Amino acid sequence: MFLAAALAILVTMALALIRAFMGPTAYDRMLATNMFGTNTVLLIAVGGYAIGWNSFVDIALLYAMVNFVSTIAIMRFFERDKTEQQIADTEEPR
Repeated sequence: MFLAAALAILVTMALALIRAFMGPTAYDRMLATNMFGTNTVLLIAVGGYAIGWNSFVDIALLYAMVNFVSTIAIMRFFERDKTEQQIADTEEPR
């Protein structure tokens, strides 16, 4: 049962990597990277439970927090870059 779950997670991770490399926009790539991180948390949780590792939940939660914070930071960077581009486009040339 755990092997089937791990294989399904690995397949979705591979699909997320394909989308991350082939995504047409930066937002698609970021969403795929976030999905890859979420699937990594799931893989850590399933693998840790399958081998009877006691602290797998702690490591999975720590990785989930790092994934969330990095996603927010990168999206803020994209938002700032887009805002600066819009300001540059609306300014009148001198």
